[in-house]
Amino acid sequence: MPDVTIRLTQEQIDFFCKNGYLAIPAITTADEIEWMKEVYDRLFANKTGREEGNQFDLAGTDEDGEEAKLPQILGPARYAPELKDSLYHANAVAITQQLLGSDARYLGDHAIMKPARTGVETPWHQDEAYWDGGMVHHSLSVWMPLQDVNMENGCMQFIPSAMDVEVRPHHTINNDPRIHGLEIDELDTRSAVACPIPAGGATFHYCRTPHYTGANHSDEPRRAYILGIGTLPNMREEKRDFYWNARKHTPRDERAKAARERQQS
Repeated sequence: MPDVTIRLTQEQIDFFCKNGYLAIPAITTADEIEWMKEVYDRLFANKTGREEGNQFDLAGTDEDGEEAKLPQILGPARYAPELKDSLYHANAVAITQQLLGSDARYLGDHAIMKPARTGVETPWHQDEAYWDGGMVHHSLSVWMPLQDVNMENGCMQFIPSAMDVEVRPHHTINNDPRIHGLEIDELDTRSAVACPIPAGGATFHYCRTPHYTGANHSDEPRRAYILGIGTLPNMREEKRDFYWNARKHTPRDERAKAARERQQS
């Protein structure tokens, strides 16, 4: 694992604690970004993880033979373990420990690509809405683009929020149970803040901070590689009903179920 090269200032830490997000201009090197882009493009081009339900269309019905509107890979480091040995990974964990405490650890990763000209928006949502409502979650996402991002190709946008806000009601995109992606039912977005950053920069947002990325209108795919870092979840005294997840019936879930059955047979 490379040595850590970045430490946050107290001002940056205070900003995150007040607003639930933070943007920095660089978290790794240009050389590492070029290497990651090659790995990233190969995983998507080869449909890596699709049979296990780990590559799927986040914003579409994910049917075979259809072009994905918003392709995502869960756990790309499972298929390219060298990603864990990156400077990005080392710096992301170290910075998160400054923000959430020294017991924060790497929890997982995913990659989201918006195809050139056709990549659709990622609606306003809170990450925790996807998770188990019976658990206490204390984590954040580190979002790093592999090319410059702005309003044209889908940079991150946030609603500044205290870290103790509640998870709002969500629904599947277009209220279609075949779609994995979620959207907040109601949200006032007048206070939204856009965070354009260069390739190799990063945003950090807490698991309850509402966020959004627009469609990709550029001629290049918009590549984002995301790390989840925080403390291990604990049981809540009172379980919350995240009913929107129970209503889903997605092709991705069917492929994941079939993969588990094949492993057990």
